[in-house]
Parts: sequence; structure tokens; C-alpha cells
Amino acid sequence: MAALMLQGTGSDVGKSVLVAGLCRLLANRGLKVLPFKPQNMSNNAAVTADGGEIGRAQALQALACRAPLSVDMNPVLLKPQSDRSAQVVVHGKVQGTLGAEYYRSRKGELLETVLASYHRLRAEADIVVVEGAGSPAEINLRAGDIANMGFARAAQVPVVLVGDIDRGGVIASVVGTKAVIEPEDAAMIRGFLINKFRGDVALFNDGYAAIAQRTGWEGLGVIPWIAAARELPAEDAVTLQAPEATGEGIMEIAVPMLSRIANFDDFDPLAHEPGVRVIMVPPGKPIPATASLIIIPGTKATIADLGFLRAQGWDIDIAAHVRRGGRVLGICGGYQMLGRSIADPGGVEGAPETVPGLGLLPVDTVMQANKTLREVSGTRIADGAPFRGYEIHAGATTGIAADTFRPLLRMADGRDEGAISADGRISGCYIHGLFNLAAQRRGWIDGASNGVDQDAAVDSALDALASSLEQHVAVDRLFVIARQAA
Repeated sequence: MAALMLQGTGSDVGKSVLVAGLCRLLANRGLKVLPFKPQNMSNNAAVTADGGEIGRAQALQALACRAPLSVDMNPVLLKPQSDRSAQVVVHGKVQGTLGAEYYRSRKGELLETVLASYHRLRAEADIVVVEGAGSPAEINLRAGDIANMGFARAAQVPVVLVGDIDRGGVIASVVGTKAVIEPEDAAMIRGFLINKFRGDVALFNDGYAAIAQRTGWEGLGVIPWIAAARELPAEDAVTLQAPEATGEGIMEIAVPMLSRIANFDDFDPLAHEPGVRVIMVPPGKPIPATASLIIIPGTKATIADLGFLRAQGWDIDIAAHVRRGGRVLGICGGYQMLGRSIADPGGVEGAPETVPGLGLLPVDTVMQANKTLREVSGTRIADGAPFRGYEIHAGATTGIAADTFRPLLRMADGRDEGAISADGRISGCYIHGLFNLAAQRRGWIDGASNGVDQDAAVDSALDALASSLEQHVAVDRLFVIARQAA
């Protein structure tokens, strides 16, 4: 039995992708591998087979391991609802909403929960690959920590520190981490990796040696910028950007970046289509008039983000787009926004209130405390195109008995889902992953699809990532370190 934890010198240094790559590498070597992240903070969630939810990064890592999703892979998930509060999900189920300071004072109580999940995974696997959160250098968060060194020391899991050279200052960030953390924490770190290197690695030889000399940690590899990583879903909204696709015949799809945007990897399959440009519209910018399709994405806080959408003037842009004959699709929270009203009588998202929606579909939504969490499949009613995805929402949406709309989808169990306007230009549904199958995408884009299903594309990218890590990481040394776990 073995275990290894990757921590980073900061957020977005590539921990999630490297863990996924190592998981696939080890799985390809014939080992039973499982991923683990003690605590994650993300509004991107995946649904497990038993009706729980975990971070989507851990779902990707499970795919890399070729293992079914389990709530034990991410026992504590924080889903921000505002700048000061987050929904707390423990073992896949919502436990409540806590303010930031209150959670900081209570999170140490969750350490036993985290350790129980880890030990269950450890008993099932040859090796568990653990991902930290943020950075151990955030010493202001060290007390009660369960995400980085608090977990590593409690579980006695050796750590490899990851630095991102692409952002600059990597020598200072690695050496500085050693300088600020407690000596007992520093002793848990057995080596370091340098990630996202561009160019001739020989140019960094002196820097690499300097880090090893100043920290006493073993250098375990310099990983180049790996193109395959672009094919993998991003976890953090700060990484969102539009692909560089321009020219005649390019279909533009605009996605307004809501303040609590969730599950934005829904749009990855569209962005990878050669004839499509997905434009993530940042706050303060208008929705381009050249867009053929506007997709209002999911959100962790529908009512608050509907207000945010209006504050940006995007409601005016959407109305103008509709007048020009453009198409609009709402997914999950975006579907709720397209309706006539959204009611939250129980204060699920905040203060109890009812607000008017955008009024583009004759449906109404009532927020409910119990979430719907399930994997689903079915077909688009108009043409029978299949889909396969999942639902994760806290609300029920119903339509009026009128001929002004019809259901958009039919589930495999016979239920109707979503709504589409009589002219077919406005539609909405709760299904995340709607575009994963190529046959489904053909009905939403102008022209032929590339024919690649998203699951196959991601699986191929994971193999390419693993192959690159085999070349640039001292994998056998990682094995030796991992076997030092208690």
C-alpha cells in the first residue's frame, strides 16, 4: 500500500492535472489507483452513482484511474454562494451554509471525516494519489487545516511540492515555501516538481540545482507545457478564456461569465469544434452581437446571479439578440433565469424572495432545500439525438399548460425535461454534459460536428498526459517516496 500527496506553491499551478496524469500513468502500469482530495472549494461538481456530489477535478481523476466515482474521493466540498459564505457538502450531501470565519473555526472538526474517507480508499487501492488545496505557504490558514499539511501529517502521507514556472518566480515560491512553513511541515515534503516549462530545459539547470540546495528537497522533474492538458476540463473559472478561432464560417457562441458560474466544462466540447468559437464574456463587457447562440450557464446562486446578469446589462443584450432572431439556451440555473419567475420561499439561496425571470420561456421555478443529484440520459425530442449527462440542482421548474412551448428532451425513463419555445429559438434544461456526444452537438452548431465524443477526447488526452509525465518525471522515485506513507 502506498500514498503520495501533491501540494502546490499556490493555486492554479497544475496540481489537479498532474494528479490526473499520474493516476493514468500508474493505472497504465497495471496498478489500482484512486484519487483523493480532502477538501475542495469549487462550484464545479460531479454526481456519484449513489447520488452524492464531489468536485469535478476528482471526477476527472477517477476517470484517469478508470475507477467509479465515490464520495470518499472528495469528502468535503465547499461551494461558494457569496464572497462570505459557502455551502458545505460532506460525503456528498449538503450539511448547511456557513460563513467563512465560522467555517474556519469549525473545519478542524472535519479531520476525522476526511481521514475515514482516506483510509477507506487506501484499503482498496495499491496507491492513493492525493491533491492538496491552495498552498501550504498560506500559514494564516494552518490552524485547523485539513486540506494540506494538516491532513498530510495526520495521515502521514509524504508530499511532493509543485511549482509553476510559467507564472515566474518559481525559485522564490519553492524556496519561500520552505522558509515560511513549520519545520515539521517541511519535513513532510520529500521532493519538488517544476511544472509548465516552455523552451530548453537546460536553461533552468542552475535554478533547479539552487532549489534543491536551498531546500534540501529532491528534484523530481521539470514538466514541459503539455498541449494535451488543454483538452482537459478546467476546474477554476479564472482560467476561462476564448479559443483563438476567427474567420468566415466560424459560429460564435457567447457564454456570460456569471459571478457564481458552475460546471462550465459543459462548453468544452463546443470549444473543441473546429468551426465554433466559444466566447466567455467577462463582467463589464457586452455580449457580442455577432453571436449566433447565447448560452446562460449554471450557477451556484441563481437569484443573485440573475441580478448580476442584469447589472452587467446582459439582459438587454439577450433581448436584442432575440429580436434579431438569435437563439438562447439556458442550462440549469440559466434555464431557471429564462422563465417567468424564480421563488425561494424557504431561503435556500439567501433571504426568502420571489423575483421575475427574463420571461423568455413560460416556466416558473421554486427553490427547494433537497437537491436533485442523478446521472441521466435520453434524446432530444426534435430529432432523436442522444445525450448523456447529469442533473445537480436545488429547484423544480414547471411550465404552464399552453401551446407556447414544448419539452426539449425526453429522458430514458420516459420523463420530459426542459422547454423549447414554439419557434424553436429559446430553450432550456437542467442537463449538464448536454454537449458531450457529437450527435447531440450537431443540433446546436451550424455545420457538421467533428464527430468526437467528449469522453473519448478526454480519455485520449489523459493518455497523452501520462506519456509526457513518463518522460519528464522521476516516476520510480515517486514510487519510493509513496511507499514511505504510514
